[in-house]
Amino acid sequence: MRWTPDGPLDVAEPAHLRDVRGYSPSLRRYAPPPSLADVVRRFWVPVWSLPPGESSVQRVLQYPVCQVVVGPDGGQLVGPHAGLGTEELRGAGWVVGAMMQPAAGLALAGGPVADLTDRRRPLSTVAGIDAAALVAAVRAALGSDPAEIARQREACALVAEALDVLVPVDDEGRLVNAIVEYVEGEREVRRVSQVCEKFGLGERALQRLTRRRIGLTPKWLVQRRRLHDAADLLRAGTPVDLARVAADLGYADQAHFTRDFRSVTGVTPGEFSAEPAG
Repeated sequence: MRWTPDGPLDVAEPAHLRDVRGYSPSLRRYAPPPSLADVVRRFWVPVWSLPPGESSVQRVLQYPVCQVVVGPDGGQLVGPHAGLGTEELRGAGWVVGAMMQPAAGLALAGGPVADLTDRRRPLSTVAGIDAAALVAAVRAALGSDPAEIARQREACALVAEALDVLVPVDDEGRLVNAIVEYVEGEREVRRVSQVCEKFGLGERALQRLTRRRIGLTPKWLVQRRRLHDAADLLRAGTPVDLARVAADLGYADQAHFTRDFRSVTGVTPGEFSAEPAG
C-alpha cells in the first residue's frame, strides 16, 4: 500500500510574504514520510483561481534548499534563490511542490548546487526521476478538484515515491542538514564564527561546503534567518518599534536592518508592516 501523508500540517510560513494586497492562494502543507526525512522538509500544495485579467505576484524569502515542483504542464527543479523569490499567478491553477532538505541538493543538481543558484531546470534532468510519468500521475490524482485534501495527499505520495531515489544520504549531507537546522533554530546565532565553532570547521572549509551542497554562503544563511524572524515580527499587525526589532535580531543599528530588509524584499520594514495581512 502506498504511503500517504497525514495533515495538512498546521504551520505558519514566515518566509511567505503574500502579495502587496495581502492575498495568498489556498496553500496546504504536508509532512514527508519518515524514510525521506533527510531529503524532504515538507510538501506544499497551492491552489488558486483569479478573475480574468487579474494577477498576483507571490513573494517568498527563500530557504537554503532546492524545490521540486510539479504542475499541470510539467515539472521543474528550482534552485536556491539568493534574493526574493517571486511567482506570478494568473487564472486558475495548482502546484505540488516538495521543499527539499539541504542534503538533497547535490544529487538533484547533479553537481555543485552553486551551479543551480537562481536557476531552474526541467525535472527531467534529475537522474532517476521519470518526470513525464510523475506529472501525468499527479495530474490524474488531483483530477477536477485539486483543492480536495484526499487528492492532495495522493499527489504528495506520488512525489514522495519518485524522490525515494535520493536516499540514503551521505555523512556530508547529514552535516549540511545539521548546519542549516542549527542556524535556523538558534536565534543567538548571529555570526559565521559561531557556526564554525559549533561544527569544528574553519571558515573557508565551511564556505566550500555550503557552496557545494547548498549553493549559498554561510553569511547568507545567518542573514536570511534573521530576515525570516523580522518578517514574522512585522506581519503581526500591531505597531512595532523598528529600533527594538533591529536590536533583538542582532543588528548594530536600525539603518543596517532596514538596508538588509529592503535589499531582499524591495520594501522597507515600515512599508512591509503596513501591508495588509490577508
